[in-house]
Amino acid sequence: MPLYKNEKRYAKEFSIIAGIDEAGRGPLAGPVVAAAVILDLNKKIPGLNDSKKLSEKKREELYKIITEEAICWEVKIVSPEIIDEINILQATLFGMEEAVLSLKIKPDICLIDGNKIPKKLIGFSKAIVKGDAKIASIAAASILAKVTRDRLMLKIHEQFPQYNFKQNKGYPTKEHIAALNKYGVLDCHRRSYKPVQVLTLRFEK
Repeated sequence: MPLYKNEKRYAKEFSIIAGIDEAGRGPLAGPVVAAAVILDLNKKIPGLNDSKKLSEKKREELYKIITEEAICWEVKIVSPEIIDEINILQATLFGMEEAVLSLKIKPDICLIDGNKIPKKLIGFSKAIVKGDAKIASIAAASILAKVTRDRLMLKIHEQFPQYNFKQNKGYPTKEHIAALNKYGVLDCHRRSYKPVQVLTLRFEK
C-alpha cells in the first residue's frame, strides 16, 4: 500500500507521526472540520485512501475502523461564526492546531495536507501538497474530518430540508443558491462568503 510505504519513510526518523487534514473549506454553509490521527503503522487498514476517492458508505466503514484502531485521534469543529470572524484559512489552521494539541499523545512530527503549517505546529510539522493521497495518516484524518462534517450537515438538513444539505453538504450548487434566494440565509451560512454576503444584505434591507 503506497500510503503506508510513503509514511514509513518518515517512521525511520520519527517514532510518532500524526496526519492532519480538514474538510469543508469551500461550502457556503456549515463548519470547517479538522482531524489529527496517529495510526499504528503495523496494523494496515485495508481500503484506506483519500476521502475524496471513496464512496460515502466506504468512508463510514473506514471511520469506524480508524476510530477503533488508531493509536490516537482528535476531531475539531470550527463554526461558521469563527470562519466569518477570522477567515476560512485561519479557521482551518486553528482547527488543525486544536486537533493536534488535543491529542493524548504528542507527535514527533505532524504531516499536514496542503502547503500551510499552523503557527503553533511550526518546528515539528511538514506540509505535503495532496498529502491525503500520499500518506496513510493524512488519508485517515481526511476521512474522519469528512465523515464528521457530513454528519453535521445531515443534522442541519433535518431542520431545513428545503436547502437539501443532505445532498449538497453546503457547497454552492445551483440548487443551494436557488434555495438561498428563495428562503434566505440561515445561521449556519458563512456570511463572509460573497454569495451569502450579497443575499444577507438583500434580505436585511
